[in-house]
Amino acid sequence: MSMIRDLRAAVRPQLRKTPNGPAYDTTRSPSALSAVVDCAVYRDGRRIKSDESLTPHEAMLNVRRDGGFAWIGLHEPTETEFAGIAAEFGLHPLAVEDAVHAHQRPKLERYDDTLFMVFKTIHYVEHAELTATSEVVETGEVMCFTGKDFFITVRHGGQGSLRGLRHRLQDDPDLLAKGPSAVLHSIADHVVDGYIAVADAVQNDIDEVESEVFSPDSRGRARGSDAGRIYQLKREVLEFKRAVSPLCRPLQLLSERPMRLIDPDIQNYFRDVADHLARVQEQVVGFDELLNSILQANLAQATVAQNEDMRKITSWAAIIAVPTMICGVYGMNFDHMPELEWRYGYPMVMAGIAGICFVIHRTLKRNGWL
Repeated sequence: MSMIRDLRAAVRPQLRKTPNGPAYDTTRSPSALSAVVDCAVYRDGRRIKSDESLTPHEAMLNVRRDGGFAWIGLHEPTETEFAGIAAEFGLHPLAVEDAVHAHQRPKLERYDDTLFMVFKTIHYVEHAELTATSEVVETGEVMCFTGKDFFITVRHGGQGSLRGLRHRLQDDPDLLAKGPSAVLHSIADHVVDGYIAVADAVQNDIDEVESEVFSPDSRGRARGSDAGRIYQLKREVLEFKRAVSPLCRPLQLLSERPMRLIDPDIQNYFRDVADHLARVQEQVVGFDELLNSILQANLAQATVAQNEDMRKITSWAAIIAVPTMICGVYGMNFDHMPELEWRYGYPMVMAGIAGICFVIHRTLKRNGWL
């Protein structure tokens, strides 16, 4: 609640009422707009050209005067930078707090006439070799505010730029003419397509680790792999899973439940995105289970290898025990011991030791202990 009070306090000195709408930001200071990546007005599916870049306030004046909708893109805004925009569009303080501080799980929430949706973006980190400290996936966040005549994106993290997506949408005016819900669908589709690409790349890493664990070495035994690498890959897959699984329910709601802010034609497209996400979720769950099996198999192989080493040590200890015992007996200082005065006693003892050791060695090797 203190966060909400701080936001309201930051906004209040900069606003004034106008006859035709809510409070607007009158300062237009550069610092307040530094988080704005792009701001544009779209009418009939086409971007309205302007001689200079628009501020959010100017964009909404244009929309309320001539129609269309405004699309504003922000990157990691601070509380102060976002306060004026939040007041301009009447965004709920709880959604504003989530958008500023990030680290949210994917979700869909409705506040009056605004839909607030959170996406987790996933980027695959290229690496020459998977190690126990390799970063496999990098996450970011995209928060979307969908209104009747505006769409606001708040992006966190270095990945997940929406500039290319905006350009592709501008090349499809028929789709963009559907309004803010078309932009929301395009972002959902863009994020899920990123999941598919990352899932394919992670599959290659898992195949590599699986091959190392189960492929035989020169002696025909499984080589095994560094358990740290498998565990690190499992941690990255769990991070991937935390981005994918919570998003299933919001997309299901968008595809099945009629909403005022979602165009009925666009709702059909959400079904396709939800289907793609369901397949990715199945893949990620399969990755998690497969890595569990690989980790258990690797630990079992390590245990088997240790048992084999212990059998070899035990076998050689049994062989060495024969000369140790005989030499220990003949090392005792007794006068009357067998064959002490016999000329061939020493060679016979050595031959006996060698013979017994040979028989033990052959027996153990035949049984697979050596």
